[in-house]
Amino acid sequence: MSPPSESTCNLERQGKVRASCRVQGTLAEGTACQTTLRRRGDELQRLIRSAHLSRPENYFSIYQSGCNFSCRKCHSWEFSQFADGEWMSPEDIAATCREYERHVTLVEPRERCTAWHAHLSCRCCGACVLRGERPEQCPGILSPEQVLLSPQGYGPARNIIGFTGGDLTCRPEFYVRCTELIKASTHLWVLIETNGYGLTDENLDVLARTGVDGFWLDIKAFDPQAHTWLTGAGNADILTLPGRMLERGFVLEVLSLYIPGVVEADQLGAIAGLLADADRAIPFTILAFFPEFLMRKHRGPNAQEMTDAYERARETGLENVRLGNLGVFLHGDDDYRYLRERCGSDAF
Repeated sequence: MSPPSESTCNLERQGKVRASCRVQGTLAEGTACQTTLRRRGDELQRLIRSAHLSRPENYFSIYQSGCNFSCRKCHSWEFSQFADGEWMSPEDIAATCREYERHVTLVEPRERCTAWHAHLSCRCCGACVLRGERPEQCPGILSPEQVLLSPQGYGPARNIIGFTGGDLTCRPEFYVRCTELIKASTHLWVLIETNGYGLTDENLDVLARTGVDGFWLDIKAFDPQAHTWLTGAGNADILTLPGRMLERGFVLEVLSLYIPGVVEADQLGAIAGLLADADRAIPFTILAFFPEFLMRKHRGPNAQEMTDAYERARETGLENVRLGNLGVFLHGDDDYRYLRERCGSDAF
């Protein structure tokens, strides 16, 4: 695939609509691909905020600056909406991955190269290391020697590299080169966390040929008006992505936020329904929204709202549904008992 020129939108070249991809900052201002992706000679470089072992995903995350969405509730707005970080080439990324692989303590099969599967081996409490004991919810799979301290807490180091933060999958050539080098020099799985807007059929095909293993697809809303209000872009193509991803052999998981008054149980149930139509085994995480960025005055959901959403999702026949950000909506023992009684322990 020949890369577009720096002044050409790759989505418009493919007959799609450009997203709301403005980035601000002291470094520069402009579209995300102009500001946080650059070419120096034959070398691509991406503006990277940080790279480290993340929790609770328990894999090595590359936090990217710049995004093709302008989400009102963005939880990484400091570097996704504002240009910030250090320029890194695919060779730099591959070098950090080789160093990370030296510290891997848990080798997962490809079908488990997701954030979803992380909780099946460790709940990241650190009790086995700090107190020499295991709580009731511990899966009991890892030895304490496999549990490491990282910037976000305790857990294993799984054999997965994840691109996260800002999303520029509309310009896949950087991910292509990174994946080529990572696959040539490590045994790590490559996962991309994405809003899905840049994943046209052409871009999916090139990423599949290159060897990208999976996607963590963040579906912001089912309702098109709600999606546009939240992100600045439409969602028609995004809602068809699960089937198109599975057709190409990618491992897939999906997440969506419960945002009171914007994305509630009815929309989350509809998202679960389209996933069930594609494959009932697709893992689906419903995260509780917490106030951030331009929605700091917007409240998070309560325990009843989250359990309602969980039940709506399970009614579609979707088999793997989980609630996340428990601390947002569980405010004491009564909330915890209420959740467990209505949804069971598999819900979290």
